[in-house]
Amino acid sequence: MNYFILFLLLCLIIFTSTIKLDKPKKTDVISKEVIKQKNVQPKVEKKVKVSAKKKEFYSLLVPAIQKTHTKLMSEYISVLDDINSSKNLQRVEKLKKEYKVNNNKELLAALKPHPQSIVLAQAAIESAWGTSRFFNEANNVFGMWSANENELRIPAGEKRNGTKTIWLRKFNSVEDSIKAYYKLMATAQAYKEFRKVRFQTDDPFTIVKELNNYSELGSEYTQSISSVIKYNKLTQYDQ
Repeated sequence: MNYFILFLLLCLIIFTSTIKLDKPKKTDVISKEVIKQKNVQPKVEKKVKVSAKKKEFYSLLVPAIQKTHTKLMSEYISVLDDINSSKNLQRVEKLKKEYKVNNNKELLAALKPHPQSIVLAQAAIESAWGTSRFFNEANNVFGMWSANENELRIPAGEKRNGTKTIWLRKFNSVEDSIKAYYKLMATAQAYKEFRKVRFQTDDPFTIVKELNNYSELGSEYTQSISSVIKYNKLTQYDQ
């Protein structure tokens, strides 16, 4: 009988010891939770901040871009109608001089605005989603340089070749910056091929390939624009 009691006691001790070893410590549970929070929380906060930044960017840029695009498209259609019907020819000739073109086709290519998705993507890249100093201090959405000392402008934070000051244009409003950008794309010699392509198609991913002259990054820059358009579904603004 004594042996049987001793056997039962021994089994009880072993069973109790096993439970203590398997049971997680309170400190271990807390540590795992802390690790979980460290791994997840910053990502969540960062995602929220980026989302808020983009939302603010869209609320400011989309209406201004749509307004400018609508006005330019209306003018393009009006001039196209004048050319097809041989009306208001003096107006047509005046616009040719303003846009420095030689014929009607070149004029129409200059006047036709490109898709808003491209404009938004460039604005996002050039202004870092509306957070750049040029954007906040000068309403300069597209990082447009200035070579005219008589116009409003601000100095860049760095100098070319370490000695020459780089100046950027300063605008009274975001809308003025967008208008100047469209005018630049319509008149600058560097974007002649760009104008030809946008006159032939409305596909943003085809047109954007001709923007390699806008940045020193070349084709890498055009790929970035396409990526921004796709990732953020910006073609919805082209409807």
